[in-house]
Amino acid sequence: MISSIELGEWIMLFLGAMGIGLSKSGFPGVSMFHVVVFATIFGSKESTGILLPMLVVGDCVAIFVFGRKAVWAQVRRLLPPTLAGVILGWQLMGWLENPAIFERLVGTIILALILLQVTRSKKPEWFDHIPEKKWFAILLGLLAGLTTMLANAAGPVVALYLISVRLPKWELIGTSSWLFLVLNISKLTLRYNLGIIHGGSLLVGVCVVAGIPLGLYLGRWMVEQISQKWFNAILLAFTAFAALRLIGLF
Repeated sequence: MISSIELGEWIMLFLGAMGIGLSKSGFPGVSMFHVVVFATIFGSKESTGILLPMLVVGDCVAIFVFGRKAVWAQVRRLLPPTLAGVILGWQLMGWLENPAIFERLVGTIILALILLQVTRSKKPEWFDHIPEKKWFAILLGLLAGLTTMLANAAGPVVALYLISVRLPKWELIGTSSWLFLVLNISKLTLRYNLGIIHGGSLLVGVCVVAGIPLGLYLGRWMVEQISQKWFNAILLAFTAFAALRLIGLF
């Protein structure tokens, strides 16, 4: 696997590793960049085995930087349905012949939720209590778990939920960091059992892993420069970009 990678591809892989760090610093929609880069070079299935251990590294770095800001009530609220979604997604991977259909469905749902959030910001009295409902956390948690197994795109779903419950930017990043560490560790065994993670995939990750903290610290600097209002707006824009990519518009 290593010997077949060309110099230009190594450069793209390192930039993809930086994208992992950037996504862990509060811009989850950027995750579509490294998903596309690794899938283009290695194929969609093989790339997930390379990316998952790298994502765990990114989660660990993010917790070191942002973990103390986590809102544990939200972690406890979202984690059980998300783990249930991971197990369900693992089962679906065995017989789902065309994951692209699921990706398009998820993209459409995310766009609908973005529209709901934008409408809520203009007319808060219409939907103000929806994020407080238990069913809302269960629904988005299940969707996040399914998406992280089948499409590697749970970041935008989780970000949309945390924006909906009005977490400040640093608390949002810290909360999602702990949530994704648990999720990604839980996926390691499942991916290994599917034969996707192996020595060659781990070696590729080791070669470019230095890009992850570089991207994360760049992202932290960017978050420091913008207000909460602009942070939410940029996060929604990145989330919409990820949803359109899932739908297959580009």
